[in-house]
Amino acid sequence: MKIIIGSDHRGYELKEKIKQNFADFDWEDVGTENGLDRVDYPIFAQKICRSILAGEAEKAIVICGSGVGVSIASNRFKGIYAALCWSPEVARAAKEHDHANVLALPADFMDASEAVKIVKSWLEASFKGGRYEKRLEMLDNF
Repeated sequence: MKIIIGSDHRGYELKEKIKQNFADFDWEDVGTENGLDRVDYPIFAQKICRSILAGEAEKAIVICGSGVGVSIASNRFKGIYAALCWSPEVARAAKEHDHANVLALPADFMDASEAVKIVKSWLEASFKGGRYEKRLEMLDNF
């Protein structure tokens, strides 16, 4: 499974730890390349969203300090359902009920072990469809 991942400088270390913990996956890392140089999170959110919309991958993870900025930036794209998740239960619900194809994580507010649990839960979950599909249609018609 190919997963696109990107982060700003504040999310760099968490991004690298996630990739290490899920080494069996095919990662496309769109940056940033280090945690030392300040970069702007919208650049990486845009890269992952364009890749998903182009069909290059079905899922992406995007990380910044609070997770809020990358989730706002990602949700500007029609067909992107980015969910800011802080627990495995929220990540599972985001995928099952809201078809979250982008997982947003707050690097400043979680450690790597919690992030790994969240990513695992999100990856293992599947969209339920049915009554939840109607809500996505409503969102896509705003």
